[in-house]
Amino acid sequence: MSGGGPRRGAGGGTEGGRRGMGGGVGRCPAAVLLLLALLALPGGLGKPTAWQERARPGAAQQHEDAPGFQYDHEAFLGKEEARSFDQLSPEESQERLGKIVDRIDENKDGYLTTEELKNWIKRVQKRYIYENVAKVWKDYDTNKDNKITWEEYKQATYGYYLENPEEFQDATDRHSFKKMLPRDERRFKTADLDGDSAATREEFTAFLHPEEFEHMKNIVVLETLEDIDKNEDGFVDQDEYIADMFANEEGGPEPDWVTTEREQFSDFRDLNKDGKMDKEEIQHWILPQDYDHALAEARHLVYESDVDKDQKLTKEEVLDNWNMFVGSQATNYGEDLTRNHDEL
Repeated sequence: MSGGGPRRGAGGGTEGGRRGMGGGVGRCPAAVLLLLALLALPGGLGKPTAWQERARPGAAQQHEDAPGFQYDHEAFLGKEEARSFDQLSPEESQERLGKIVDRIDENKDGYLTTEELKNWIKRVQKRYIYENVAKVWKDYDTNKDNKITWEEYKQATYGYYLENPEEFQDATDRHSFKKMLPRDERRFKTADLDGDSAATREEFTAFLHPEEFEHMKNIVVLETLEDIDKNEDGFVDQDEYIADMFANEEGGPEPDWVTTEREQFSDFRDLNKDGKMDKEEIQHWILPQDYDHALAEARHLVYESDVDKDQKLTKEEVLDNWNMFVGSQATNYGEDLTRNHDEL
């Protein structure tokens, strides 16, 4: 499937418009610029080390199958590995892909089933999440007690701003900090199940990746509503829904995929047909109970590579379509192959 729009997903939606696809916390451009500016400041009580914008389970993205297959690469390999692709030649990539195929084939029957691919994708996603937490843990656990208190997180992320507010004269920057600090505190308290104001690794994982935890779903929905609801009426109308994934900066006609998304809003997002989405409808959109992104991607990979249409893949079929799985770029296969099998 080619073209510039999002790939069609299950249930009448598109994978571009559907947020329930796993993934991390989003960052808005203004926040990223602000973070970079803060990191450049000298001295600094608690320089910000991360920025919590919104719990976005997969940013609205335009999926283009050719030539990059980027969505497939990240789903199959994980974001970190997908970013390291360019280090290997096509021959090396195919050789190492063959070894990965052997790992995915759980029953060693020489075939990859949809179920085995789904399990692999879920393991890759889980690994990414916990490795992400491990990378930033030391930046927040300043007293090395293997817990992160709210005060530690606040100081690490907002400390410089709180101690030097005069250096942040731009109204937008001040508004961003004032907005994000209470939102982070609200999310932190929700993740802190025992209410001791100190997050264990599991609680901090829920804080950073709330889309992966059942008790954090209300936060995911609320933050999504707050960010998209520009007129602050407590709902998301069609224009706000479209504006979150497409900015028509040139003022020309909307692409076909945007027109399709408007139809999706009317047909599948606005369930009660009142012209807007409430919290329940937003949850159905971003965290659909009937949609498994790993299963959908596994089915896609099988469909695109299953030459003999027997609903499973041989190693030869995978390698013949290696560009979809790994492209002309490298993966961190060496690390993958030395891991304990339970880790991946």
